[in-house]
Amino acid sequence: MEFLCYHRDRPDSLALRDELLEDHWSYMDQYAKEMIARGPTLADDGETPTGSVHILDLPDPATARAFAFDEPGYQAGVYRDVLLRRWRNVLGRTMWEFPGGPTEGNRYFVLGLGTGEPADLTPPADRDDLIAYGPLLSDDGATWLGTAALLRAPDPETARAVLLTPDRYADVEVHNWQFGGRSS
Repeated sequence: MEFLCYHRDRPDSLALRDELLEDHWSYMDQYAKEMIARGPTLADDGETPTGSVHILDLPDPATARAFAFDEPGYQAGVYRDVLLRRWRNVLGRTMWEFPGGPTEGNRYFVLGLGTGEPADLTPPADRDDLIAYGPLLSDDGATWLGTAALLRAPDPETARAVLLTPDRYADVEVHNWQFGGRSS
């Protein structure tokens, strides 16, 4: 079962986030084999973290909840909220298999929250810039709740327009994003 977890930073939590960085990475090391994608969302300056995205293949919703809420930053109060949803890995690969590599071009996390009839269950025909793509689902996997993608695009507007059918979503968020993990 695949899950998307998005921890959004609490305002003024950067110092605490930095203090817990090694604890965060050590925690994530325990999930290295399950990880499909990971990385921070960033403010418009492209440097200041605003959240953390993790997409994992885990055995069940209880394990996913434990992953999200046992994370050291969450336990210490770095995050203001957590979005945890079932997700389907439509591309069938990890971010490390993305042919574009980890650094070339602008990267974005696009989150479309929707209800009703499913939309955007399959990715656009041109997949060259998609790093990860899939529907957000209810815990039982039966109800479509939106679509999430990690991608390379020239700007946020292009990222928003390429992936999602706008009239099917109550809200679409576009965040600067970068490949995550320990610095080399």
